[in-house]
Amino acid sequence: MKYYLRVLKRYGVFKGRARRAEFWLFNLFDQIAMLALSGAGYLAGTEYIALSYGVLTFLPSLAVTVRRLHDTDRRGWWLFIGLIPVVGFIVLLVFLVRDGTAGGNRYGLSPKGRPLQLHPQPAA
Repeated sequence: MKYYLRVLKRYGVFKGRARRAEFWLFNLFDQIAMLALSGAGYLAGTEYIALSYGVLTFLPSLAVTVRRLHDTDRRGWWLFIGLIPVVGFIVLLVFLVRDGTAGGNRYGLSPKGRPLQLHPQPAA
């Protein structure tokens, strides 16, 4: 749950890197919430509950995906490879599953090994 909250707190932050755990756990909780809200909307007779949630979490989901690509030392534009039917989705999935580059890369230091901070402290 901490990763889900972290992604939401970094709502539109496309800079930096995101660990695999942050990306996949955010997506897991996001899908669980979408499923629950879809069910609640079905029972209430409206689709607007899940639709509203989807609109609100679209930008954080996009941002964490770009940061995940940054962790593998790829530009965020690689996200568009997923638009190629079948092959593009598989290539994107491989990029998202692979371990990030060790140490630093052009997008910053590796987030692996550093303690999770919901409110990062500015460097002194």
